[in-house]
Amino acid sequence: MSLIERKVITINCFGHFMSHFNMLLFPALVIPLVKYYGTDLSDIIGRSFWMYCFFGITALPWGIAADQWGARRLMLIFHVGAGLCCFSIALCLDNLFLMSIFLAGLGAFSGIYHPTGLGWISRSVSRISIGMAINGIFGNLGLALSPLIAGLLNWMYGIKAVFWFAGAINLMGILLLIGLPTESDKKTMSSGDYSGKKMIKPFMILLLAMMLGGIAYRGATVILPAYFELKNQAIFTFFLQFFDQLSPNVIATLSVSSVFVAGMIGQYTGGRVAEHFDLKKCYLIFHIMTIPMVITMAYVSNVLLLLSTMFYFFFLLGMQPIENTLVAKLSPPKFLHSAYGTKFILTFGIGALSVKMVSIIEKQMGMSPIFLTLACVSFFLVLCILGLIAVTQDDTN
Repeated sequence: MSLIERKVITINCFGHFMSHFNMLLFPALVIPLVKYYGTDLSDIIGRSFWMYCFFGITALPWGIAADQWGARRLMLIFHVGAGLCCFSIALCLDNLFLMSIFLAGLGAFSGIYHPTGLGWISRSVSRISIGMAINGIFGNLGLALSPLIAGLLNWMYGIKAVFWFAGAINLMGILLLIGLPTESDKKTMSSGDYSGKKMIKPFMILLLAMMLGGIAYRGATVILPAYFELKNQAIFTFFLQFFDQLSPNVIATLSVSSVFVAGMIGQYTGGRVAEHFDLKKCYLIFHIMTIPMVITMAYVSNVLLLLSTMFYFFFLLGMQPIENTLVAKLSPPKFLHSAYGTKFILTFGIGALSVKMVSIIEKQMGMSPIFLTLACVSFFLVLCILGLIAVTQDDTN
């Protein structure tokens, strides 16, 4: 990779980290905020609705803006806007209404990253799949570290310190953007052999597949900590022999972290595989492999559950660089950011409906049937990929 390509990767890895870091601060502070305001849990959780809503629904508008104004300018808006919103939350923490407003702003500005950053990588990096893989790893790192850092800072210095710290590291992104030529996000990359109307049908099928993938991902992640706490009692008992102050929640949280580590390895593997083999076939195989893993998760517990979940997320997250490269290949270079914006409205927006689905299934049938339902979702996703392969069988990769 050239020096400019490495700089683009570095900027986008930091942006991806911060995007997810920002969104996972609030869940780690829910209980401290309940105590701070003296209100109930449902009220505090409800205050985050617009933050998560804007994080998803702004993806397409931000993507269109990036196509018009360039990725570098949008990334600058992201870091400045998110940083100022974090500072504002710290300053206005005593006012619950203003805190909610600035949380919504944090979600809106953090929503800039995905359509902007992935489009930037697609335009400016020659080894797209590897760029996407490295970028995905840092996104997962943000997911893993945000609750840990928020919890430690709150424990040592209080809630305000969490947002002062988050604001400061958001603004550090400005330093990475300094000195990067504006032309670095204008490079035109090859978008495969698809052109005009020939692109539309494959891209629509891919959008449907990505929406189903969003349902599978969100459905699994939202229930996983509670499922681990319920089903991994033998693991908890084992560690209790050595650490008598541990709680089942701590073991469940550490188990989930190990799952995301497996997902990071999967993402790098997916990027490497995508460089050497047909993208659509790789996409198909990775999703096929999730089905037996998620079915197994419904019936086992303890070590077998942990291992099957790690393999499940290895493939579920490992397909992301393959999928993101496919978006680049099936999209007109002029509208790359808008294409990624459309993707993330579906995965973060419609995919979030799986939270409601999980709630209904758990209430009616318990936790295990949730994973059988996710297996059905993945089955239909595989059918979509077979359809994608069928309509593009005369094209390469």
